[in-house]
Amino acid sequence: MSADSSPLVGSPPGYGTLTIETSIDPLSSSVSSVRLSGYCGSPWRGIGYHVVVCMLAGIPWLLFRWKPLWGVRLRLRPCSLAHAETLVIETRDKEGSSWQLSTVQVQTEAIEGSLELPLQVQAEDGRSQVAVGTVPEDTWKDTAQLHRQEEAKRVLRYYHFQGQRYVWIETRQAFFQVSLLDRGRSCDAIHSSSSGLSLQEQAVRKSIYGPNVIGVPVKSYPQLLVDEALNPYYGFQAFSIVLWLADHYYWYALCIFLISTLSICLSLYKTRKQSTTLREMVKLSVRVRVCRPGGGEEWVDSSELVPGDCMVLPQEGGPMPCDAALVAGECVVNESSLTGESVPVLKTALPQGTRAYCPETHRRHTLFCGTLILQARASVGRHSLAVVTRTGFCTAKGGLVSSILHPRPISFKFYTHSMKFVAALSVLALLGTIYSIFILYRNRVPVKEMVIRALDLVTVVVPPALPAAMTVCTLYAQSRLRTQGIFCLHPLRINLGGKLRLVCFDKTGTLTEDGLDVMGVVPLKGKVFLPLIPDPRHLPVGPLLRALATCHALSRLHDTPVGDPMDLKMVESTGWVLDEGPAADPAPGAQVLAVMRPPPQEPGLSSLGETPPPVSILCRFPFSSALQRMDVVVTWPGATQPEAYVKGSPELVSGLCSPETVPPDFTQVLQSYTAAGYRVVALAGKPLPIVPSLEAAQQLPRASVERELSLLGLLVMRNLLKPQTTPVIRALRGTSHRTVMVTGDNLQTAITVAQACGMVGPQERLIVVHATHPERGQPASLEFLPVESSTAMNGTKDPVQVESCTVEPEPRLTHLALSGSTFSVLRKHFPKLLPKVLVQGTVFARMAPEQKTELVCELQKLQYCVGMCGDGANDCGALKAADVGISLSQAEASVVSPFTSSMASIECVPAVIREGRCALDTSFSVFKYMSLYSLTQFISVLILYTINTNLGDVQFLAIDLAIATTAAVLMSRTGPARALGRARPPGALLSVPVLSSLLLQVALVAGVQLGGYFLAIAQPWFVPLNSSVPAPDNLPNYENTVIFSLSSFQYLILAAAMSKGAPFRRPLYTNVPFLVALALLGSVLGGLILVPGLLQGPLGLRNIADTCFKLLLLGLVASNFVGAFMVESVLDQCLPACLRRLRPKRTSKKRFKQVERELAEQPWPLLPAGPER
Repeated sequence: MSADSSPLVGSPPGYGTLTIETSIDPLSSSVSSVRLSGYCGSPWRGIGYHVVVCMLAGIPWLLFRWKPLWGVRLRLRPCSLAHAETLVIETRDKEGSSWQLSTVQVQTEAIEGSLELPLQVQAEDGRSQVAVGTVPEDTWKDTAQLHRQEEAKRVLRYYHFQGQRYVWIETRQAFFQVSLLDRGRSCDAIHSSSSGLSLQEQAVRKSIYGPNVIGVPVKSYPQLLVDEALNPYYGFQAFSIVLWLADHYYWYALCIFLISTLSICLSLYKTRKQSTTLREMVKLSVRVRVCRPGGGEEWVDSSELVPGDCMVLPQEGGPMPCDAALVAGECVVNESSLTGESVPVLKTALPQGTRAYCPETHRRHTLFCGTLILQARASVGRHSLAVVTRTGFCTAKGGLVSSILHPRPISFKFYTHSMKFVAALSVLALLGTIYSIFILYRNRVPVKEMVIRALDLVTVVVPPALPAAMTVCTLYAQSRLRTQGIFCLHPLRINLGGKLRLVCFDKTGTLTEDGLDVMGVVPLKGKVFLPLIPDPRHLPVGPLLRALATCHALSRLHDTPVGDPMDLKMVESTGWVLDEGPAADPAPGAQVLAVMRPPPQEPGLSSLGETPPPVSILCRFPFSSALQRMDVVVTWPGATQPEAYVKGSPELVSGLCSPETVPPDFTQVLQSYTAAGYRVVALAGKPLPIVPSLEAAQQLPRASVERELSLLGLLVMRNLLKPQTTPVIRALRGTSHRTVMVTGDNLQTAITVAQACGMVGPQERLIVVHATHPERGQPASLEFLPVESSTAMNGTKDPVQVESCTVEPEPRLTHLALSGSTFSVLRKHFPKLLPKVLVQGTVFARMAPEQKTELVCELQKLQYCVGMCGDGANDCGALKAADVGISLSQAEASVVSPFTSSMASIECVPAVIREGRCALDTSFSVFKYMSLYSLTQFISVLILYTINTNLGDVQFLAIDLAIATTAAVLMSRTGPARALGRARPPGALLSVPVLSSLLLQVALVAGVQLGGYFLAIAQPWFVPLNSSVPAPDNLPNYENTVIFSLSSFQYLILAAAMSKGAPFRRPLYTNVPFLVALALLGSVLGGLILVPGLLQGPLGLRNIADTCFKLLLLGLVASNFVGAFMVESVLDQCLPACLRRLRPKRTSKKRFKQVERELAEQPWPLLPAGPER
């Protein structure tokens, strides 16, 4: 559910549950649909609930903590949302995933004074934009609802969910996020708030919006202890300990109790420390100055801020405590905490107009919470002013913190299958319990003893240490990644890395170097392009040189120019110097934003030998990703009227120019540079019929500046591939990973980079998909243009590089390349063709940040496991939405991405995939081992129960702690294979290979134990145990000694057999600690059989004097060892081939596989082809 786009909407009066489909906002709660149900108190239900809880000794209360919906339905009755006291909120991340359930209490608050907020500005169609869907025009006076009770008090009904506040709108019968209450306000309305709020208005708004605080809950240790101790895992542990104490297993129970206590204490300390650290990290409380009506000002704490307040920004800057729209002045802001981009950004005043204000659309005019204002400058008036638009969790920083506190749930087949397998083990435990009751009853065991023994079997079959053992796998992988400079915030996502099939890459800063080098300028004379001029300082004084020197958003900070790297390179190439502040005024009394001063004149630099005058910048329209351009208005001494310059995407800038100023060969010249991999920027300009003053320029709308321009020339810049890019892309494609480029750059440049790095091979077909919007009665259309293979990159053809990027052609017949506008048309007008495009798409260019996120989500709908690698900034949404997001930024915003790499290249991607495959394969192995360990002990106990004995207290301790735990912990240390292979580890636990392995190993274990038992009773020296005495009083005996000796070896054998290396892990011998542990434990166990020593007494073993029988037992162990490895080898080598022969190949249920099969049967698109409508 998007924090910005979709409220939790209530149902009309009556009962029932409403389901709302919403969009995914990767920085917010990231759910796609919500179900909301209301409940209110019922006296009789409440009485019945407490009676049931008391009669059953509080057990239902414990159950309702795990299943809160059951408790709500038992003690409350369903009702309409208008009267609800408790809400049940069910959220789902995406189609096919499970519903996540939460319960919240509806709170009420009496409000004094007027509750009316300013009227909502309406859209052109007359409807309010307060929420998604139709809203009556006259409902907004009701804003927060509020209905009058008998005592004529106004009451606010609201609730909090994942940090967000939702208020009740009576006339709409719905709860709305408070962030939507001011949504749709025009830019003019924002400017009208610059006078500030009165104290009464501020108090009412604070009641509705709540305090401006991003609160991270930090529970006390007693609260954490209750939550942890009542976890089902520890509940099972407590049940087991009580049972063991009743069965006189004191030492074993004491050890497990101490281990569980230590585990709980460490967990409590770690949880509280993480919460405290996060709280301190996001805590922000500063004193701010706000405006009041009548020209007054007041200092308030930042927690008192509400939407509509007008802040006075200090000139020296400081941290931003909320989201706000800049309405006067300019600010230099460091946004690395949100975008990961460390380059300071220049923010300018929000332009006036009737257009609705949107934080993303007007990003260059919005100051975001958590960012750092480095410098604030007033342009018109005394101060820089900003109007508060969002507070608390509704801010950009609040959404980031919410994504940490409430991460998107992981839907992974391995985890769901593991729960099903544990349930199957529980059924087996039930069967074993029934069998044990029968046997114990036959042996005339007392009822109390019988119950204890039967329940004890449950603790044997269901391994209580399974969750801890599974966690160790990911912790080892996390530690290995950390040593490589890759930091993982969500360890559970490491396993997902092993299932990646498709990886999206940003281009600039990810595939290519961060920096851009100016290759030169292509001037325009008349309607003819002149040859490339490598040094822009040789340009004659004129519009093109002034455009290069002034069309930027640079600022000076501590006497150093800061801003976009491309702008820095462009200005540096001209030699002009930026000057700001009062000293920058070109004439006394004049007021400007900045002045660009020419460099000292050097002989030969100017063709006319004249010294250009300094140029003053009067107005800026910052660069926008949506518009793909920026504008400035400038003047200079002696100019009768100012001039406007525009810089941006050549395709868009040329469209803003008068046709007579655009050369007829514009497209060919542009393509000649972009096809060589250069980045090209177009510049245009025109004179403006206004007075050359700051006030006049600030009143200009952007549309008037960008009309009837004259093309001035092209700026050509070079962006080289990183040396690691081509080998990594080649390795990924060679191991059946799809590689996709998602960039905001020019389509032709992106295609060239894709061909140069090997995403598109020399022999592979590439087709450009071009879509047009419906216009003039014509429907939307698609056109397919084949592209000739090219290996030129930045004007060079390197035969060595061409050879290195040659990869095996994939089964897909073609690669598709398309732009962001085409992607939008496909989603809207060709939804049935979109899957075919996505399955074949390799290059996505001119993609806006939100389109990158949409692309990742669309690929996930096709059931791809999607990876995304970018350097932050515009990639944050896509990094969060991807299954495995890897950020190359080390800024604080890296918490948006599950993985952060300190290595500034895509070499981290194969590393994450290898570790993911290793971790997933290890998880399978550990799960199988823990299951076999439980089943082995289950078999041992059943055999001993049959003859009315059992394992001893110390024997259980030795098996569970010294042998099984040591093996489970150390077997996970094996590292990943050094090279990627084409095969992927299986994701399904309930599969034929896994189940076959378990069944055959269990059969082998049972056969060896039974063989040892029957061999023992056949020996002439064998003395049966005293079956009239229950265990453990009849220890030691021969039966117990034989079973314990054999089963102890079996735990070691199974650990070694489950630790196979290839193809996803390194060989077993590389895990030295594990081998040492196996050798030591094996030596001790061998010594217990051959030469019983000091351990014989504590373990309760009976001495066997027959040396031949001892050797016979070791022979059984050796045969078990060989048999276990043979089972695993045969299953690995032969079973897949046998399954392929015995059963027909099943059709994959994954949607992308089905689309690939359709394309194989019927290729698309077919060339040549005209426009498809």
